[in-house]
Amino acid sequence: MRRRRGLIIIIIFFFQAFIVLGNEASNDRKYLCNDMNNPSPCRNLLNISYPFRLNTDPPDCGGDSRYELSCENNRTILHLDSGEYHVEAISYENQSMRVVDSGLQIHNCSSLPLHPLTFLNLTFDNSTKYVSDRPYFLRAQTFITFLSCETPIFSGAIIYPDNFVINTFPCINGSSGSYSYVLVGDLPCSQVPDLCTIGTSVPIRQLEYEAGHYPSFSGIHREMAMGFELSWSHEDMLGVFCVSEVDRFNNTIRRCYYSCIGNRASFRSYFSCFWNYYWPLFYEFGIPKILGPVMLLRISVGIICFCTLLIYMLRRRHFSMDTNIEEFLQEHNNLMLVQYSYSEIKKMTKHFSDKLGQGGFGLVYKGKLRSGNLVAIKMLTKSKGNGQDFINEVATIGRIHHVNVVRLIGFCFERSKRALVYDFMPNGSLDKFIFIQEQTEIFLSWENMYKIALGIAHGIEYLHRGCAMQILHFDIKPHNVLLDEDFTPKISDFGLAKLYLTTDNTVSLTAARGTIGYIAPELVYKSMGGVSYKADVYSFGMLLMEMAGRRKNVNPFANTTSQVYFPSWVYEKLSRGEDMEMEDATDEDKSTIRKMIIVALSCIQLKPDDRPSMSRVIEMLESPTELLQMPPRPFLGSSLERMTDDQTIIEPSTTSLQSSSSSNYSVIQSNYM
Repeated sequence: MRRRRGLIIIIIFFFQAFIVLGNEASNDRKYLCNDMNNPSPCRNLLNISYPFRLNTDPPDCGGDSRYELSCENNRTILHLDSGEYHVEAISYENQSMRVVDSGLQIHNCSSLPLHPLTFLNLTFDNSTKYVSDRPYFLRAQTFITFLSCETPIFSGAIIYPDNFVINTFPCINGSSGSYSYVLVGDLPCSQVPDLCTIGTSVPIRQLEYEAGHYPSFSGIHREMAMGFELSWSHEDMLGVFCVSEVDRFNNTIRRCYYSCIGNRASFRSYFSCFWNYYWPLFYEFGIPKILGPVMLLRISVGIICFCTLLIYMLRRRHFSMDTNIEEFLQEHNNLMLVQYSYSEIKKMTKHFSDKLGQGGFGLVYKGKLRSGNLVAIKMLTKSKGNGQDFINEVATIGRIHHVNVVRLIGFCFERSKRALVYDFMPNGSLDKFIFIQEQTEIFLSWENMYKIALGIAHGIEYLHRGCAMQILHFDIKPHNVLLDEDFTPKISDFGLAKLYLTTDNTVSLTAARGTIGYIAPELVYKSMGGVSYKADVYSFGMLLMEMAGRRKNVNPFANTTSQVYFPSWVYEKLSRGEDMEMEDATDEDKSTIRKMIIVALSCIQLKPDDRPSMSRVIEMLESPTELLQMPPRPFLGSSLERMTDDQTIIEPSTTSLQSSSSSNYSVIQSNYM
C-alpha cells in the first residue's frame, strides 16, 4: 500500500515537472522570437519581445494580434485605428511605450500631427460605442487642441481653469481671415471661445511651466515630436478600468474611469472598480487577509440592521400619524366635507397634469369636479409631525362658512396619501396686485383695494369671534389672501392655525410661528406679553400697510435710509401733515390711503394691549378719516431702523420661522400666481 502511494506521488511529481518545463519552454518561445541569430529588421528598436510581435514573425511568437507591430524603413510602426505611430522606446518593466505621430518632425515646427488621439477614441470603440478591446491606454499627460479663430485671442490667455492658449505664429500661419492657436489642457465644448472651431486634439507629455510663464509653440512642438506614453496594463471590466498616474507633483495616484455610454455604468461598474483598486489596498498595507471577510460580514450585518430599524421607525411614524388623523376624523364626523379616494383625486387632476404651484406642505394642482366646478387640490407631501397640518386645515376651515374665508370642499385620506380640496380662486393671491413693480396686468383701484382690506378684516374678525371656538391664523400675509373672480378676498392656508376657547385671553405655544415681516413681536419675545388674537391683528396691520403703500414694508434698496422701513417713514410723513404721493390718486383716494395707514399703525403697536381688536379695526375702516386719531409711533420701527444701519435687514416674506410648517409662499395662494 505504501509502495503504491509512493509511486502515485512520484508520478504526480514528474507530471507537474513536465507541465512546468513545457510551459517554460513555451514562454521561452514567446520571449525569444527575436534572438541574436534572427535580429529584428527594425534598426531603431531591437528589443521587441513578448507581448509584442512583428507582422513577419512566426504565428507562435509574441502575443495576440492586438500587440502586432510592423517595420517600415527601419522604423517600428504601431497602427491604432487609421493612425500610424513611430515606436521610439518600449519599457517592459513599466509596461509602457513611447510613440510619435508619423506626421511630426522634430526640427520642423510647421509639421503637424496627422492623427487625432484623445482619451475617448482610444478607450472606446467608434463602431460599438463601448469600451474597446484595445490593450493600450494613455498615461497621465497633457492634451493640446488646435484652434482656428476668426478673431485674435491674447496669447497666454487662461480661458478655463488649468489651461491656456498659445499663438502658433510664426511656425503655423492661419489661413486667410483666420488665426491659428493651440490650446493646452482640457476644455469642455461649452467653453470654446466664440468664433473658434476645434481642430486636431493630441496628447503630449506633461509640460513643466510656472504660472504666468508659458512655453512657446516651438517648445510645445518639440514636446509633441518627443512623443507620448502608452501603456498596455489597464484593467477593463464592466465598463470600468483603473490606472496608475503620476500627478504634477510626481506623486503616483490611482484613478478609476467609468464607461457611461449606453447606460452601462451602474452599481456593478462602481463595485468592479472598488474590487480592482480599493480592495487590494487592504493587502498592500499589511492588513491580514482574514480581516477583509470579517469587516465585510460586520458591515453587511450593520447595513441590514440599520435598514430594518429605519423601516420600523418610518412605519411606526406613519402608523402613529395615521392613527391621529383617523381618531380626529371619527371625533369630527359631523363636518360637512366630502371624503374622496386617491383614485378620484387623480381623475379630478387628470393625473396631476396641471400644477398650480408649490407651498410649505406640498404641491397644488388644478382639478375639476364631476359637476364641472374648478377646484384647487393641495397634496400634503411634506407633512408636519403626526399629521398636524392636515388636522389643522380640516379642523379650522372644515367648520367655517364665511364669504371671506376660502371654502374647504373635501379631503382625501388614504394610507400615506393626504389631500385637501378647495374652491378654485381664478385671480390668485393678493400679493401680485399690491406691488406695482411686479407689472400685473390688472391694476386695482384704491376703492377696490380698500374693499379687499375691509373684507380681510371681516374674515379675521369672524375667525376670532364668529365660531364656537376661537381660531388664530398666525400667518396673515398677502400670499395667504386669495381673490375670486369678483376680487372678493378669501383667507387661506390654515396650516399654522390653532383653536382655543373663546374665553381664553392668552394661548400657549411651544414655538414661534409665522413669517418674518408679519409675525407679532410677542411670538418671538415673551417679555412683550402673552400670545392672543392680537397676534393676527399685528399681521393684518403689516398687510394693510403694504396695501396702502403698494410696496413691501422693508425695502433695502430704497432711495434714502429713512424710507427703508416704510411704517416708520410714513408715520413721520403723516405726523407732519403730509399726504402720500400716489400717481393718479384723487383727493378721495388720498383720504382712503390715509385711513388705511392710520388703522395699520394702530394694529402694529409694540404691546398687544395697545392694539385694537378686529371688531374695532372694522369700525375704524368704516369711519370717516377725519374722525381717526394718529396712534403713537410704533416702537418697533426705530429698532428696525437700527437694524438697517447695521445692514441686517430681513426682508418680509422671504424667511419663515418654521420651515417645516410655514412657507414664504403659501401652499394654496402661490398656486394661482
